Amino acid sequence: MNAPQEMADAAAPQSAATLADIAGRYLAVYTVSTDAGGVGGRDSNRPYRLKAWMRLMGDKPLAAITADDVEDGLRHLAEEPARVFAGKDADGNRIFRKKGHGQRTGSTLNRYYVALCGLYSWARKQRLLPRGFVPPTRHVEKRPEPRGRVRYLKEEERALLLKACRGASWPRLYLLVLMAITTGARRGELLGLRWCDVDMTRGEASLHQTKNDDQRVLVLLPQVLDELAQFAPKDASVSLALVFRSSLRPSQPFAFKTAWQEALTQAGIDNFRFHDLRHTFASYSAQHGASLLEIADALGHRTLKMVSRYSHLSTDSRRRMVSRVFEGRI
Repeated sequence: MNAPQEMADAAAPQSAATLADIAGRYLAVYTVSTDAGGVGGRDSNRPYRLKAWMRLMGDKPLAAITADDVEDGLRHLAEEPARVFAGKDADGNRIFRKKGHGQRTGSTLNRYYVALCGLYSWARKQRLLPRGFVPPTRHVEKRPEPRGRVRYLKEEERALLLKACRGASWPRLYLLVLMAITTGARRGELLGLRWCDVDMTRGEASLHQTKNDDQRVLVLLPQVLDELAQFAPKDASVSLALVFRSSLRPSQPFAFKTAWQEALTQAGIDNFRFHDLRHTFASYSAQHGASLLEIADALGHRTLKMVSRYSHLSTDSRRRMVSRVFEGRI
């Protein structure tokens, strides 16, 4: 058998592998660390979105799917009722229920698109697709997305919320909210924080598992350190215990949703999510002269795109910059 024929025969099984087959292999290693040969993925919704693609075109060979097929799939997903997370079943699998009569937004559809892109990227690296293969996703444009929501605490709202958190049924709610406001860290980053990650002397907290898989250091204000000291164990510097652990299941973070909602109600604050505390940090930073680059660095964003929504709040810092540049020149 000549060399070209051998190469064709080797590529044949790869070309015939269906989306469902390859997606199954991908999901089996998705959460496995990269050191162990896995993907190291942390998007808990990625499996759910890939299963939607498996439902729509799982029987098609991955290499035979066209850009038109992907477009058709996205249109189908756009017409389906949107679904929201509704907890986990007895086996720990995430459960989703229909969200009334609402439909998926452009932002949500783009996440389905990114999930499919991730599958193709992994399949190429694993040589499960023919050499030189161009994914059909490359010829599909993302859906338009609205400008990111910016809801942050006004001065009086912040005071009322912190007061309500101080008297909450869960004693550590005040600490959690204070850290979220003053560091801009995500909820998952804070809930995953262990005492050994906190350096009380330097006033820092190290994040080892972030959304972008980057390590980041949080600066802790004296007020935060004072609160932490009230709960810190004697062996805090070496303790693997979670800072915001559950008393019933110490290996898991505390489920603070009820305490959080009660605090919002007591403070009289509407239309506000925990993630908006991150927007609060960024908005305050912009208003006090921080550049978009500084805000992106503090929030752990790799590009300025995600922080451009705060640009209208940093007019004063831009004015100072322009004044410095042209002082004495015009």
